Amino acid sequence: MERRRSIAVRLAWLAAAAALVVGLFVGRSLGRRDRAGQLRRLLQRIELPQNKLTQTLALIEHEYVDSLSMDTLAEHLVPLVLHELDPHSVYIPAAEMAAMNEPLEGGFDGIGVVFNMATDTVIVLNVIPQGPSDKAGVKAGDRIVRIDGDSVAGRKIPQNEIVRRLRGERGTTVRLGLERPRIAGTVEVEVVRDKIPLKSIEAAFRIADDIGYIRLGQFARTSHRELQVALLKLRAEGCSKLIFDLRGNAGGFLDQAIRIANEFLHERQLIVYTEDRRHEQVREYADGTGLAQEMEVAVLIDEGSASSSEILAGALQDNDRGTIIGRRSFGKGLVQRQIPYPDGSALRLTVARYYTPTGRSIQKPYTIGDEAGYEEELWDRYRNNEFFSADSIRFVDSLKRITPGGKVVYGGGGIMPDLFIPADTTDVTPYFIEVTGRNILYRYTIEYADRRREALDAVRTLDELQRLLDDDRSLVPDFVAYAARHGVAPNRRQIDRSRRLIEAQLRAYIGRNTALEENGFYVNIHPIDPVTTRAIALLRGE
Repeated sequence: MERRRSIAVRLAWLAAAAALVVGLFVGRSLGRRDRAGQLRRLLQRIELPQNKLTQTLALIEHEYVDSLSMDTLAEHLVPLVLHELDPHSVYIPAAEMAAMNEPLEGGFDGIGVVFNMATDTVIVLNVIPQGPSDKAGVKAGDRIVRIDGDSVAGRKIPQNEIVRRLRGERGTTVRLGLERPRIAGTVEVEVVRDKIPLKSIEAAFRIADDIGYIRLGQFARTSHRELQVALLKLRAEGCSKLIFDLRGNAGGFLDQAIRIANEFLHERQLIVYTEDRRHEQVREYADGTGLAQEMEVAVLIDEGSASSSEILAGALQDNDRGTIIGRRSFGKGLVQRQIPYPDGSALRLTVARYYTPTGRSIQKPYTIGDEAGYEEELWDRYRNNEFFSADSIRFVDSLKRITPGGKVVYGGGGIMPDLFIPADTTDVTPYFIEVTGRNILYRYTIEYADRRREALDAVRTLDELQRLLDDDRSLVPDFVAYAARHGVAPNRRQIDRSRRLIEAQLRAYIGRNTALEENGFYVNIHPIDPVTTRAIALLRGE
């Protein structure tokens, strides 16, 4: 935000200076005998456009007293102009284009984190599963304050410079100093740069009886193809029901959401439609070729589910196809088109709104120019108790819609699930916060995997993994002793209260250290996940 204010001040000064120069030039012309002719010839020579903004730029380019790089001016001006539009219209400099596209296009070398610098601090938004940072214990929400011993917090370092420091030759090491919420001091980690694995389907396995589980992390170029492979695998294992986990999925390619929705919907069912400023609509319908048309499905969403995730969830909800479970989604109902510039930069401009089959626009309200307030909206939900109580969520009656099956749904701010499951912090104790926040729990699982590497390498199925972990009766006591040696004294009351959380995370991280990767993680984390357990009960008819 400070960077934006600084840009605004510089541009305001530049605009004032430019206006003064133009004013003096025109003023001198008007002071001569042929005042009208002077002005007319000037405007004809420059061929000024009709609006004030482009007129000003043209005058600066052709008449400003000093030489000036218009490209440099544009780099500062374009983001400021877009700041006066909706929150999702953005300018992407050429230097950042590759980094913006890589997560959706394929693999790349680096440390495997998604971050932003909205407050002049490198805030980790997401850690790519099985990437180098994930393996080193970096977590979403971490603040990177040092890179290789150099402070990077509060120094207004450009984002592309941070990217340059974090990336490097595969196999080299970068040392990170992390600040972690509710943890005193700095957490130090070493990350070995590597090829970043980018699979949009993070996990796919039979979770219970005839129920399959698929977790989709993002809508990337290969998501639909990956889903088809996962569905065929689960069907071969006898799964006729599916839990489709879209929590934390911030979206991606619109065409992938449409293709994936097509796998579940019947022929001629409307998936989504978009409408532009001229009220022209483009409607997308299912073609009846989907692999999962007869599968009973539960879709999991939360406040991190946005854009393409909401298109998919809205399409299934509005067609009475499955049950949406979890918490209200983010609320992004604007469609962007990426328009390239010759220098390799691009403009992502909002060109339409998308609507669910019942005609819902689920874009949450925003104030032009108030990007900070837009992002703070999720914190407002937390403060208003919306994460914990469905009764705290208010919808406008005029935005009510009825599905073909008679279900009431609402527009105006995300997808409200059919079954609301509140966030559960009941068993989170100070002891649990310490051992997880200081990476002690995670480091223990790494050392555990090193000690039992031969046995873990032999694991090939989820059943084998569970039997191996079930046989280790000393897992939690051994970890408690390990934590005590590393500065967290045991608190028996708190340990007993958080035991399920501790044991599940130990098993999950150990499972991830096998060839099963994310399947080994999620099969062990779901018993403490109230949203997943509720979905299982629903699909079982309980």
